[in-house]
Amino acid sequence: MPIELDMSHSSGARIRVIGVGGAGGNAVRTMIARGLEYVDFIAANTDNQALLKNPAQVKINLGSSITRGLGAGANPDVGRAAVEESIGEVREALAGSDMVFVTAGMGGGTGTGAAPVIAREARDLGALVVAIVTKPFSYENKYRMAVAEDGIRALREHVDALIVIQNDRILELADENTPFQKSLELVDEVLYNATKGIADIITREGLLNVDFADVVTVMKNQGDALIGIGYGSGPNRALEAAQNALNSPILEDMHIHGAKGILVNISGSSSLTMHEVRIAMSCIQKAAGEEANLIHGIVDLNELDDQISVTLVATGFDRSGGQNDSLKDLRPPITINIAKPADGVRDTEAPVITAEHRTSQAPGNHSPDRHSLLKPPQKVDQTDIEVPAVWRDSTSESSSLPVSRQQPVLRTTTQPIPIKESGGLSKNAAAEPPSQSLKPVKHPTPDADIDGGQPEAFPRPRARQGSAGSGSNQPSFLRKIMD
Repeated sequence: MPIELDMSHSSGARIRVIGVGGAGGNAVRTMIARGLEYVDFIAANTDNQALLKNPAQVKINLGSSITRGLGAGANPDVGRAAVEESIGEVREALAGSDMVFVTAGMGGGTGTGAAPVIAREARDLGALVVAIVTKPFSYENKYRMAVAEDGIRALREHVDALIVIQNDRILELADENTPFQKSLELVDEVLYNATKGIADIITREGLLNVDFADVVTVMKNQGDALIGIGYGSGPNRALEAAQNALNSPILEDMHIHGAKGILVNISGSSSLTMHEVRIAMSCIQKAAGEEANLIHGIVDLNELDDQISVTLVATGFDRSGGQNDSLKDLRPPITINIAKPADGVRDTEAPVITAEHRTSQAPGNHSPDRHSLLKPPQKVDQTDIEVPAVWRDSTSESSSLPVSRQQPVLRTTTQPIPIKESGGLSKNAAAEPPSQSLKPVKHPTPDADIDGGQPEAFPRPRARQGSAGSGSNQPSFLRKIMD
């Protein structure tokens, strides 16, 4: 009995791509339109209208009794419940797969909720499961981004390799004048290239083949992964293609350094030389590190003409690892364009202000020579009560010491003093200036007998006896009051 061979898949590996939700379905439609070969396509969605427009061979209407074909309403719980309802159809569509690509957009309802469940079922069926998903644009709300992060964490538990692509990074492929529809098509194009880059390594016959077992070795149970695709032309096309693959915008925020396993597919026309292959592989090895296990294949693609294409898939590295210095050298420099000032506007520099300058100019801080304004006079009459006591009691040496704070200035005024007419003075007799020979007045103790009377609770000042007679050293206004 003759044995019939199924030659529809040249590698012998059965590869299926399932697009989940709206974004996943759009990616599948683009892959079919671009003619991706040796791959079976499945579209799974809660939106029946979107399914009708999808050209995939197999279509699964998820949770028709729950959503009635109207979508998940951006609710991941609804998407999860919908796929659980249709889990039998999902298993039937994925049965017999050697490798399953799960593609979806994270942040919505169907893709975020259903993709982890579909990946779980595919893995339980024994397939190598690789998820390629996108994250929302940064201008979308924070809630959608948080939902996407939750979906990615759930998906990571059920896949062998996970490739996350940021939509914002895809915009680097477009300019500011690119129409919105074209920008969305770029997202689908990147998902197509990522899937094709891995599928071609397995399915394409080449000068140096990579079999499916090599792919399993590199990608099985490896968690986070990255993929880079680059093209080069001209005399340095091999180095250019390798560097562009390492600097690919779809690499998200991960770096190839520290990867344990790397699949490399180099494609070119018949003009591709061994020397160019060596240049490309050396560039990638240098960026990844000497410990990385590189498995490479070479495919002859005449449609590339003068171009060389390099596709790499790296797995098995720490996502939080630092960036290799060699990879820094390969990344293009970042330039910032700063607008020039308008005509007539002069460039100025901000004044440099030191701590010493700020302290000296702060309110309440006076100049260091402020004490010189408060020095006492060189000669002080120790008996002049009009002179502040702190100066009269100071010696000649203390006059040169700095004063810690400004002393109050004593001022004398001439005021009328009301006196009874019986005292011998007019009612408004003016106070006379104090005598220059006055000495400090000593007050008697409360127990002292004044004028032969009883001790006073509040004794009056008493004149000190001196050589000039009773009260001669008192100020004139005080002598008259005492008399």
